[in-house]
Formats: sequence, structure tokens, C-alpha cells
Amino acid sequence: MGRPVDLNRLVAALEGAPVRPSSDYDLNPGVVLPEGRKLRPAAVLIGVLDNEVILTKRASTLKHHPGQIAFPGGKVDGEETAVEAALREAREEIGLGSETVSILAELPPHETVTSYAVTPILAHIERDFDAIVEPGEVAECFRVPLPFLMDPANYAVEGRRWRGMRREFFTVPYGPYYIWGATARMLKSLADRVA
Repeated sequence: MGRPVDLNRLVAALEGAPVRPSSDYDLNPGVVLPEGRKLRPAAVLIGVLDNEVILTKRASTLKHHPGQIAFPGGKVDGEETAVEAALREAREEIGLGSETVSILAELPPHETVTSYAVTPILAHIERDFDAIVEPGEVAECFRVPLPFLMDPANYAVEGRRWRGMRREFFTVPYGPYYIWGATARMLKSLADRVA
């Protein structure tokens, strides 16, 4: 799986790396985005515990993105910050208490095809916790080794038809988990910045 990733070095690499915006459209330059589109703010928590990243499998009953792999996260409510939203969503979705979380970095927002500007919050989870999933939103909480996710060689580009057009996207499969789309793109962006 690779050598453990030193979080201090990871953060230092982020500070020195050029910031490149990312979006679900990165691999699809032919897509014409509507003028004046309004993006809704959202945030996700890229939580690292014991050199593993915490991910969830969304409930199959959800209207949007059922069964997909995602970070804990969701819409930014009212006046809350991206950090506050990511921590609130992690508490609601997987029972992660914010008192065990140290924020390492706020990464550049990622634009999704569902019109969200998602701010990834990189954080260190300081001690183990028993995940308590919200069954209406989350089917499973699991971990993927950080060294695996920080190796750009583990990513591939795949595609499928979406809204009448072929759309390409990043994937980073791990065991039985097919990590793709916005989640894989945000991870690939992080891996590229620290590579």
C-alpha cells in the first residue's frame, strides 16, 4: 500500500503547490457551461485517521447519488463556514465528534455537475471513534489507506453516457469500493498537489 504519509509534510506540500481549480468537467472540455450559473455552497470532510481516509457509501434510498462513495458532507447552511458545515455533516452522518478533529487545510472548491461548489476540508482525526451511521443517508462507513489515495498511478479515467453525451471521470477503485466522480476528482487533485 506504500509508506505512511506524514501529515505535516502533506500540509507543507499543499502550501507550496500551485492551486488548480477542479470540477466534474475537467476531463470534458467540450461541455459548455451556462452563463451566470449559480453554484450552491457545500463542504466535505477528508478525515484522516491512522493514515486512512474515512469514506462513506451513500444509502441506496437517496434521491441523489444513491449507493455512491462519498466523503461525509453536504450543503453549507445559512451563515456557517465550510469547516463548520463539514464538521456538522460528519457528526450527523457518521457520529464523528468535532472535538477529536484538527483542521489541516481548506482546499479549493470543486464544481460538481449538480451545481455545487464543494469545499474539501482536510482534517486529522486524532483518535479512533465508533462510527454511528445515519441510515437514511449512509449505508456504510469505511477507510481507505492514505498512501494508496496519494499515489496518482492508482487513478484511471473511465466514461459513460450522461444526459446524452459521453462524460469522462476519474476513478480510484479500492477493494469492493468503486470510488469515482467528484470524490475521486477531489482525491486526485490532492494527490497531484502533493506528488
